[in-house]
Amino acid sequence: MMKSAKAMGALTLVAILSGVAGCSVDSRAPSGTAGPSASATAITIRDFSYQTPTAVPSGATVTVTNMDTDPHSVTADEGSAFDVNVTGSGGTATFIAPSKPGNYPFHCFFHPDMHGTLTVK
Repeated sequence: MMKSAKAMGALTLVAILSGVAGCSVDSRAPSGTAGPSASATAITIRDFSYQTPTAVPSGATVTVTNMDTDPHSVTADEGSAFDVNVTGSGGTATFIAPSKPGNYPFHCFFHPDMHGTLTVK
């Protein structure tokens, strides 16, 4: 009887842990939605264009990933709000979003035709 009670307790624990593990984020989430590979504070550079989040919190760490083979930058148009260079082929860099909410236009230092806007809330 004692072994049976221990076995039932172990099975109950396994069932509980399995239920908790089942409450994870779906890794098959469509591109641009929350999931383990998406971030609300990430800028992706692909095909010489920027994919930016809708908005980022002030003071957030923004991660830039460059999927092109050429190097790129994320350089604020005015002042020194942010400026990072990102190597190609999956290179990453980070910067801190400005503390003041607003729209911050930026460009690529290496490719002046590339433009984007970071919105800080």
